[in-house]
Amino acid sequence: MEFKHQATVTLAEVAEAAGVGESTVSRVLRNHGSFSGKTRERVMAAVERLGYVPNRIAGTLASTGSRLVAFVIPSLSNIVFPDVLRGASAVLEENRYQAVFSVTDYDPGKEEALAAAMLAWRPAAVMLAGYEHTEGTAKMLRASGCRVVELLDLDGDALDIAVGFSNRAAGRESAAFLLRRGYRRIGYVGHDLNRDTRAGKRFSSFCETLDANGTPLVAHEILAGPSSVENGRLGLERLLARATDLDAVYFSNDDMALGGYFHCLAQGVSIPSQLAIFGYNGLDIGRAIPQPLSTIRTPRVATGEVAAQLIVANAPPQAVDLGFELIEGATA
Repeated sequence: MEFKHQATVTLAEVAEAAGVGESTVSRVLRNHGSFSGKTRERVMAAVERLGYVPNRIAGTLASTGSRLVAFVIPSLSNIVFPDVLRGASAVLEENRYQAVFSVTDYDPGKEEALAAAMLAWRPAAVMLAGYEHTEGTAKMLRASGCRVVELLDLDGDALDIAVGFSNRAAGRESAAFLLRRGYRRIGYVGHDLNRDTRAGKRFSSFCETLDANGTPLVAHEILAGPSSVENGRLGLERLLARATDLDAVYFSNDDMALGGYFHCLAQGVSIPSQLAIFGYNGLDIGRAIPQPLSTIRTPRVATGEVAAQLIVANAPPQAVDLGFELIEGATA
């Protein structure tokens, strides 16, 4: 059975909710023409309540169907998201869809603003990272009438389609691997967990697994800002200054883990005999270093491909678990 979209909120519905005419709503939204401050407040309150998004293309695609797919992603500096875009773009181009993207820098408020800007062009679908959005973003997405795909996470309730894997399971498996290898004095180095909610889920389940096995996390170092090799180096340096007897460190991702690896090389710390290092994502560079990185490899390109295939096929709402692979490597 074909999936039925929620009806798009119309200008007429906003006008009725605000108790004004459609032309008045149009003037307020364009910020052009005459209207009072109270009228503007009523109109904007109705827009927010209904999740209305102005149609920038004035219905020109209504008869033919939009071929635009919008991506609202957290970062381009992290290879994860370009990999997802690469996988999706190949499928979309083959099926004559056009991909456009915007970058939120892990800022939920910025995600809301960018989602509104993208939805104004009435795309066929919007793809976003994860399940955690502002209430305003979720309301707009539900009211938009377009397909919504949430990527790289399955720990939550999808608005429509979800493609990825469980970050909580990845955190649990990372902890279980280190415990199987005999490590008991374990630390953590990561980036801003409040913004990167998927890294936060991995960290939480990692700690829960350690606690359940009677070996709680010894110490952690969280650095502000996005993940980077430099932050990984600095984070491990600070962590080891406080906790000198650690035997393993879990990093929020491979960028950070590589920074930790370089710190150990510079300081003469033997890996893994003196300190084990474990990452997340399975980046190509992690396999190219002298000691291949122990990590979790995620299906980033496949996530983009499958997400695009589901959009092209107008698939029903569903969550697709692509799983992940534990790479034993040589650093743990």
